[in-house]
Order: sequence, then structure tokens, then C-alpha cells
Amino acid sequence: ARRRVRTVSELFSIAGKKALITGGWRGIGRMMAAGFIEAGARVYISSRKADVCAETAAALRELGECVALPADLSTESGCRRLADALSELEPSIDILVNNAGANWFAPIAAHDDAAWDKVLAVNLKGVFHLTRFVLPLLEAAATDDDPARIINVGSVSGLKPDHYDTYAYGASKAGVHLLTRHLARELAPLITVNAIAPGPFPTDMISGDSFADELLASTAMRRWGRQDDAAGAAIFLASRAGSF
Repeated sequence: ARRRVRTVSELFSIAGKKALITGGWRGIGRMMAAGFIEAGARVYISSRKADVCAETAAALRELGECVALPADLSTESGCRRLADALSELEPSIDILVNNAGANWFAPIAAHDDAAWDKVLAVNLKGVFHLTRFVLPLLEAAATDDDPARIINVGSVSGLKPDHYDTYAYGASKAGVHLLTRHLARELAPLITVNAIAPGPFPTDMISGDSFADELLASTAMRRWGRQDDAAGAAIFLASRAGSF
């Protein structure tokens, strides 16, 4: 039987869906969380710092449903604990947004093991391990008609080198992009896996630095990314419109 044609509002709706957004307490993660909540989703946000995670969740609850689940995603055990905490609250989850990230600025002579270990642990290994442990919840939500979704936040720095001494960061984000492709092939058709590679957003990582003017000049739109830009891309991928 032919499936009915959905209205535009239905096509882009995520109302009633449940999402986990890591690093959802600030920056792009918070922008996505706010957009999801305004669109009618129940959102769980994580942060390594329990106090700021709770404060952000309280602020976002003015828009709708938001719950804080603090977690340290730099370790395999921390990723497992977050998945376990979520499973105690939800039998299934529709959307996982792997957004938590770390950066390290140091010239090549000083870019030591501490830099690589910290950045890769969160940006790459954390994405993989959390996905592993949340997988049963995603599979429980997925149907043939409406797959569950994983959205990984990569970076334009993972596509081309930038002007910063962020060797580990760029390499980790390039790894996220390839990992996304690998997971997309492995988890289809019940779960779609996509990456977003944001350009410059006014986050703690880059806004206000000496390269800001040059950075904005290198973008087609000549401006910082906005909340609607982050939320819109994620909502598209999480909705019926992005299911293929």
C-alpha cells in the first residue's frame, strides 16, 4: 500500500521524541538542546560538571522537558554509566547527539601525550563507546518506518587544516567523520548515523580570539553560526525529513 503524503509540519516534527545530547550545557550542544525542546522533544543533557549541567537543564526547562545527566565521557566506564543512568529513566531513546568535545591549543613542540590523550578520549573514543552502550536503547526505539538517529558533531577542522595549533582536535574530528561513515553502514537500516561539521560558532573554544576576523572572512556567510543554524540541521536529521 502506498504511504500517505505527510504535511510539512509532520515531515519536520520531532514532537514526543526522546534525545540525549552530550555536552548539552553550552555552545552548539545547548543550541541543539534548546531547539529540540522547543520542537517538543524530551531532552537529556550531559556534562562532566554536575552543577553546570543542572543549572543548564533548569534554564532549558523553561522551554519544555529537560533532564540533567552528568557524566565524564573521557572514559569507557563513564560512557557506560551514562547509558545505564539513561536506561533507568527510559526504555528507549530516539536520538543520540554525540556533541561533547575537548580542544587543546599548543605548538607542535608542546603537543604532547597529555594533549592527544585528552582530546582523543572525549572527541573520538567517547563517541564510539557511548554509541556502543546506548545502542540497545536506540534499537528499542527504531522501527522499519522510523529509524532511530545518531548525530555526531564533527568540525570543518576535520575536513581541512585551520590556523590553530590544534593538531589533536583536527585529527580527532576527521576520525569522527570516518567513524560516522563506518557506523552508518553498520547500523543501517534501523539506525541512521550522520555527522554535522559546523563552521564557526561563538563558543568558548574560538570566539573572541585573534583569528576571529580571519575565520569569519573565510566563510561564505561572513558571520558566526546561530542557534537556528545548529538546531535546524539537527532537527532535520532527527525528523522524518532526514530519515533516508
